[in-house]
Amino acid sequence: MAHSASAEDRLRRIGFVSDNALAHLKGDTLLTELLDRVCQIMHSDTAVILTLEPGSQELVATATQGIESEVRQGVRIPLGKGFAGRIAAERRPVTLDRIDSTTVVNQLLWEKGIRALLGVPLIVGGAVIGVLHVGSLTDREFTDDEVELLQLAGDRMALTMQAHRSQAARAAAAELQRSLLPTKLPTVPTLDFGARYVPGGESRVAGDWYDVFTLPSGWLGIVIGDVVGHDLPAAVVMGRLRSALRAYALETTDPADVLSRLDRKAQHFEPGMMATVLYGTLEPNFERLHLSSAGHLAPLVTVPGERGDFPQLPIDPPIGAVREARRRATAVELPPGALTCFFTDGLVERRHSPLDVGLDLLRETVSVKRADKVCAEVMARLIGEDAPEDDVALLTFRRESLDETGPLELVLPALPESLKDFRAAMRRWLSVAGADADTAGDLLLAVGEACTNAVEHAYGPSGGTVELRLELQGSEVVASVRDHGQWRKPRGENRGRGILLMEKCGDEVRVEQTGDGTLVMIRRDLSSESRP
Repeated sequence: MAHSASAEDRLRRIGFVSDNALAHLKGDTLLTELLDRVCQIMHSDTAVILTLEPGSQELVATATQGIESEVRQGVRIPLGKGFAGRIAAERRPVTLDRIDSTTVVNQLLWEKGIRALLGVPLIVGGAVIGVLHVGSLTDREFTDDEVELLQLAGDRMALTMQAHRSQAARAAAAELQRSLLPTKLPTVPTLDFGARYVPGGESRVAGDWYDVFTLPSGWLGIVIGDVVGHDLPAAVVMGRLRSALRAYALETTDPADVLSRLDRKAQHFEPGMMATVLYGTLEPNFERLHLSSAGHLAPLVTVPGERGDFPQLPIDPPIGAVREARRRATAVELPPGALTCFFTDGLVERRHSPLDVGLDLLRETVSVKRADKVCAEVMARLIGEDAPEDDVALLTFRRESLDETGPLELVLPALPESLKDFRAAMRRWLSVAGADADTAGDLLLAVGEACTNAVEHAYGPSGGTVELRLELQGSEVVASVRDHGQWRKPRGENRGRGILLMEKCGDEVRVEQTGDGTLVMIRRDLSSESRP
């Protein structure tokens, strides 16, 4: 007891850990200062901290005093091997009076000329988080009092390290999550998006995520998911799943196939993890949404004038839960004006209330409005002023109706790759505008030809942009394609016939060339009676 009191007094006198001068220090700077104080109280020549990450089998040199090359060279010690590895494995202090290849793994220790070592485990909450050891360049025998003193210092350091580690982990997780969640939902003509995300409880980060992305085929990918767990580990797994799903989405528009591939990847590379995922692919004309659920709740679909409902969607096993799980896809019709809500269970589940209560409340709350307004009303009604018990992610999108169809305006680089984006946007806009298949096909061909001509002939190597605008004037679609370049002469015997093609597909075509570029105007009546 007297020894402990003496050790406490020595730590107090040197201001170990609790000194106000340490309050502003962070990370490695703090550890270096603490090691300097360890050397003072232990009268040692060197001091080293090696850390052990959760689940790791190696100690990593993190901070040193008197043997800085240990950190610079990234020294790693296998758990249970050598001096430091033995301390961590046995969870007790160890002293050495012979330093060579038979007693230590790290050759820097004997190259430095260290003659004696004393090390103690760093333990917080019953878990080893690292090792602290000190060394002497002269022969020395560490006393029981010195062992007790170093262990006491190690205990103080372990608490400080864990606090800083937790703070750093939360900050890293928050930054990771910010980087992975969309900073801005995509601007897609005739679609209106809204989203909300709130971590549950006292956590600032979680494993919930949502994502919206366009695909080369003109389809749209829409996903929402919930990784089991919280804080940095869940956020890291979430990031890996998000990236993998995006990669698989490039290979197929079948959402069940994408989730099957994602599951195989998770089973192999993330053993023990589990996540629910709802993935949907929206056809280029936005008329049908293909859905597959890996243990996730079905979305709410609301059409104008009707109460929202949940599609009859088969719920397959979560990602990571069952090997070779059968995954199925279901197609859902989305008429103009339809609003769809993807959400995680934190929005509707409550500890002392059946799930159906939350789902019914969601149905009562949602009506066909602007997507962001729907998000605001849902969060106010289902979450309110209290912090949610679980993480909440909400993603809504609405297919605009005919009477809301404003002009389509796009400005894209004058590159061949832009042509597919022009066509995809036109196809969606014409579908909402009410164009039949023949009329839409003619306009796609005529306007596509005008865009192609601008891409191929308007600019030289320096490049430029092509501007597309489609608008309804009564029953007519008026399309304009503008560039700001100086056209090159057509090359090849079949070149220069674009105007004839445009005139065949449109009711009126006008080309204006000025000093500021070329404007092509194409008019086409949507009524079938207008065409011979």
